[in-house]
Amino acid sequence: LLPSLPTLTVLIPLLSLAGLFYSASVDENFPQGCTSTTSLCFYSLLLPVTVPVYVFFHLWTWMGIKLFRHN
Repeated sequence: LLPSLPTLTVLIPLLSLAGLFYSASVDENFPQGCTSTTSLCFYSLLLPVTVPVYVFFHLWTWMGIKLFRHN
């Protein structure tokens, strides 16, 4: 069962922010530790960037299909 899109829009950045604060409080080399793909900090910064980009390109593709069909 998936939550609705507005719920995910709020939930994903909040979870990412919580992960970022957790990494900042636990990791001793906080800013440099965010470059490793094994750290939680890396993904807490990556998720808020990836989701809007995915939504944008998904809508871009959908608009392209709609325009192609109606011309």
